Amino acid sequence: MNSYREGKMRHAGTVGAVVLLSVILLLAGAETFADESVYEIQKKILKSAEEMYMPGLAYLERDPDPGIGEWIREKALVWMPLVNYVEDHVPYESEIEDEETIARILEAQANDENAVDEDGRLIGEPDEPEAAATEVTPTVDMSIEKLRDFDYLLSNFYTVDSSTMIGPDQLNADDLLGRSMKIDNTEEGPKILIFHTHSQEEFADSTPGDTATSIVGVGEYLTQLLNEKGIETIHDTGVYDIINGKLDRSNAYENAEASVRPIIEANPSIQVAIDLHRDGVAEGTHLVTEVNGKPTAKIMYFNGLSRSRTNGDIEYLYNPYIQDNLAFSLQMQLASESMYPGFVRHIYLRAYRYNLHLLPKSLLIEAGAQTNTVEEMMNAMEVLSDILYSVIMGES
Repeated sequence: MNSYREGKMRHAGTVGAVVLLSVILLLAGAETFADESVYEIQKKILKSAEEMYMPGLAYLERDPDPGIGEWIREKALVWMPLVNYVEDHVPYESEIEDEETIARILEAQANDENAVDEDGRLIGEPDEPEAAATEVTPTVDMSIEKLRDFDYLLSNFYTVDSSTMIGPDQLNADDLLGRSMKIDNTEEGPKILIFHTHSQEEFADSTPGDTATSIVGVGEYLTQLLNEKGIETIHDTGVYDIINGKLDRSNAYENAEASVRPIIEANPSIQVAIDLHRDGVAEGTHLVTEVNGKPTAKIMYFNGLSRSRTNGDIEYLYNPYIQDNLAFSLQMQLASESMYPGFVRHIYLRAYRYNLHLLPKSLLIEAGAQTNTVEEMMNAMEVLSDILYSVIMGES
């Protein structure tokens, strides 16, 4: 707060200097044009101050013929660039955003990853009507020539939340596809860690209290499938969204990081971290397709950009791996569309971090929604394990 007050005092001193300088020049002009009365000179001084500090009012009252007083004022304001230069080159000490602002941003991160309107519909992507599961054929051109077109890439593979923004420098197809997502599967120890920031998410036919039918049970099945494919995977079943026996997501991401980071540090062989979630949609929405003759929940890859449209980069949610995260999700998206068209929704981009800074190869996956059945979710894990194997083993 001291730096803030000092800044205000410097600004006040500068303003005072400008006013004094303007008065001196106005008086000097008055001597040159001695035929004007003292009263008229005073009016000019007041008018100049008014135009500097109440420009809207001054404009409304402006005389269409500027006259000699306007000439004097303009001469005085010639000095303003010098004053502005001094002001701009004074070392600026900005205050960190107040705790209340930070708390609001962290709360926004803690809530469901996708913005939902008052009717429960996902903002930025139309709801998909409930329908019988059907086989889907590829409809999107995934050639590198097309993917190099930023507008094409953005409109066909991404949904950008209104809270954030992204440009062609970040969504550069050559860069994102040129980053290797292949893991080293030769050394001992686990390679993948699966966890759940929101462990209480359930499905249409989940049994209350039975974790086997919740997102945790779905994560356990994905862990089993990956281990069966020869990629050692561990499953963290920690609960981070229950406080004092009640659902409370306000610090879920911070709680998850506090437990997940030590697991990664204790197992340096871990190269992939997956935060597995379930989406929330309108009750009439059924995110389902058909794969290998089975009704299968659709999934969505999710990226946090640590960047707000309003305030720019969110420094206290710093993530050095944003480009790697984006590369991982895009490569997973393209492999999904190639291997199982219709299985994935658009990649969702939002402003915050969501613990994607834990590893370069970090994924946040929204698998299905509360309207999907447990069977549809388990079928989705079979498909997801195939896609993940393909990408991280370098066989895509």
